[in-house]
Amino acid sequence: MSKAHVYQRDHINTDEIIPARYLNTDAEEELAQHCLEDLDVDFVKKVQPGDVVVAGDDFGCGSSREHAVWAFRGAKVQAVIAHSFARIFYRNAINCGFHVIESPDATERIKDGDEIEIDYEAGVIHDKTNGEEIKFQPLPQFAQEIIAAGGLLNKIAAELKG
Repeated sequence: MSKAHVYQRDHINTDEIIPARYLNTDAEEELAQHCLEDLDVDFVKKVQPGDVVVAGDDFGCGSSREHAVWAFRGAKVQAVIAHSFARIFYRNAINCGFHVIESPDATERIKDGDEIEIDYEAGVIHDKTNGEEIKFQPLPQFAQEIIAAGGLLNKIAAELKG
C-alpha cells in the first residue's frame, strides 16, 4: 500500500524537484535527501518507500534533467501521478525506469494521505482510503518493458546480450 503526497499545484518544475545546487552528483541516495525540498521542506522526512506523488498540470516543466527522476528514485517514490507532464520529464522518467501516470481524474480525487494501490498494466488506481477505483490509460507495452528493465539502457544492454 502506498501513501499519496498531494501537491495541488500546476507547473512544478525540475528545479523544485531537485534544485540545481545539488546537480553536482548523480548518486540517487544523495539526490533523494533534497527531493522536493524547495516545494516541501519536510517531504524527505514524510516519504516512505513505495509512496506516490500526486500533482497538477505540466509536472516536471523547466530544464531537462534526469536528476529530477533520480531524486524520486533515490527517495524510493514509486510513481508520480499528474494531470499532465512536461514531455521531457515524461520521457526521462520512462527512460530512467520510473512510473508516470497521466490522469486528470486521479489528481482531482486522490487526497493527501490516501492509501492507494496501482495496477499499471490494467490502468487502475485503487484508492483504499475512500474505496474508489480510478482508471487511467496505461503506458504502451514498449514503455512498460523499459520500466520493467530498470530503464532504457538496461533494456538495450539485455537485448544485446540476448
